[in-house]
Amino acid sequence: MSRTSKEADLPYCASRTGSRTSRVRDDESLPPIMNLVHLRSEWAPNVTRELLAGAVVALALIPEAIAFSIIAGVDPKVGLYASFCIAVVTAFAGGRPAMISAATGAMALLMVGLVKDHGVGYLFAATILTGLLQIVAGALRLGNLMRFVSRSVVTGFVNALAILIFLAQMPELLGQGTTVYVMTAVGLGIIYGLPYLTKAVPSPLVTIVLLTAVSMYLGLGIHRVGDMGALPSELPWVALPQVPFTLDTLWIILPVSLTLTMVGLLESLMTAAIVDEMTDTTSNKNRECAGQGVANIASGFLGGMAGCAMIGQSVINVSSGGRGRLSTLFSGVFLLFLIVMLGPYVAQIPMASLVAVMIMVSINTFQWKSLRTLVTHPKASSVVMLGTVAVVVATHDLAKGVLFGVVLSGLFFAHKVTKFFAVRSSRGEGEVRTYRITGQIFFATAEAFHAAFDFREEGLTGVVIDLQAAHFWDISAINALDRVVLKLRHHGITVDVVGMNEATATMVERIGTHDKPGATFAVGGH
Repeated sequence: MSRTSKEADLPYCASRTGSRTSRVRDDESLPPIMNLVHLRSEWAPNVTRELLAGAVVALALIPEAIAFSIIAGVDPKVGLYASFCIAVVTAFAGGRPAMISAATGAMALLMVGLVKDHGVGYLFAATILTGLLQIVAGALRLGNLMRFVSRSVVTGFVNALAILIFLAQMPELLGQGTTVYVMTAVGLGIIYGLPYLTKAVPSPLVTIVLLTAVSMYLGLGIHRVGDMGALPSELPWVALPQVPFTLDTLWIILPVSLTLTMVGLLESLMTAAIVDEMTDTTSNKNRECAGQGVANIASGFLGGMAGCAMIGQSVINVSSGGRGRLSTLFSGVFLLFLIVMLGPYVAQIPMASLVAVMIMVSINTFQWKSLRTLVTHPKASSVVMLGTVAVVVATHDLAKGVLFGVVLSGLFFAHKVTKFFAVRSSRGEGEVRTYRITGQIFFATAEAFHAAFDFREEGLTGVVIDLQAAHFWDISAINALDRVVLKLRHHGITVDVVGMNEATATMVERIGTHDKPGATFAVGGH
């Protein structure tokens, strides 16, 4: 059930009288049947598809969780337990149904130094602190900052991630022999060919099962999941991190936790935006911030590492038919079942089958139409998109790429706004000149505003500054107005400022100086 309301986490029911649609925003005011309808739409629009999609995701999570554990320098079970825990908790607490969160490479890279210098106990403590900071971020509604991320940055983020996902498969593909190439090609053939015959079962799941059966039956001896590391054989248990509870410990883990918080929320919110678009729905970004925090706290107490949303697995889930929270919940539960109860069989899964699935993910993730629109979109938008891609691919750091894209977008926007700024002046038969200001006055246009005035015009006794078509945004703008008024007065010219809108007038009253008693122009100023 798709919807595009402003508050996607709010239930609603619709009744039509002509073209009117009424929305009910309070669960308690809904009839019981409507509550059930809402719960089903959010949790399991199609139970079978949700379970099958979750099963595919669980299989794809295993090798990545092991790989990320190795990157962080910890036992494979740390990443596997984290993936199970984070997926299950975000299914309930997250703000984006059908999104998959687990242990990720970007987070693992940030943990290497902490684990090496202080041990895994400090990693668990840092994971818990990360969760607390993310809950605070949700309470402060920092999820609303996503509105400042432009479409070009999101597209660049998606394309860069697709490239990184593809490049990450190369070690398992290149130089591994003809058998691996054939298995991968067959896997891709099944993935893209089976939907033409039937869509009852996700083609990635069929690919993994069939290629595993063929590999075991023929004894191909190619690289398998079990070759990446030992799978745990026991359930995780709750325990306090084995660290001294002192201020020294806090100062050790705080810098790492702050970085993990920022990167985790950035990736999660960006992934949520992508899933929003793929499913034509919206999500509660502030709830997602808090949900990630709760999940990381639980992960830390269960012996797991910090994690966040995963674009690759989220795309697998949505592509396989997952739309509700059940697919996310089942992916975590089934992951734990697989590694604890079916570990010997899971270890036999050939990596070639998972490589085929991840190549499909990279192909589906990449925004191919963005290549066609490079020549039709504004040059600034194309530069932002390509710049974001270049920085992410070069640094393998999604946070740096997005930050670069946001800053570049801001600079281009500021430059664009300056083009709409204009000052026109006219002098009547008398000795008064009227300056009519049009556009936005802020740090990028403040100096142009100041330079538009002639402070030494002969015979001039009065100036009218008409701001009816202008808006002042910041301290730089108000400071420029102060300098103009005070400098004109310094030259013996009377000044009337007229037409200020309410917001501009409020700023002038609060931080302006030209209308305050005793205000004078500083000799030697601009």
